[in-house]
Amino acid sequence: MATLEELTDRIRQAASSEAAAGALGASIKLDLKGEGVIHILGSHVTNDDLPADLVVTVGLKDLTALGKGELDPTRAMMTGRLRLSDMGLAMRLQPAIQSLFSKAA
Repeated sequence: MATLEELTDRIRQAASSEAAAGALGASIKLDLKGEGVIHILGSHVTNDDLPADLVVTVGLKDLTALGKGELDPTRAMMTGRLRLSDMGLAMRLQPAIQSLFSKAA
């Protein structure tokens, strides 16, 4: 399993591509349930706990599994392993988020 630093670096590299950064169009905070935070605003990725348009609460292990396609997002939500602050925004950003995380996994 990747550490917070490794995952942050992978997401930073994936977000640095112009297509990925522009496709999001919103800030995202990954709240890793006490294991840290990853804040994404365009191509700027940090571990700062900043406000965001969408907060995704998920454990580091589950985030890695989601990125690798080993965990179904719907199942993760229904079992409480994944929580979203704004379901509408999450649905709109889903293709860009999935693309970003699959490159980072």
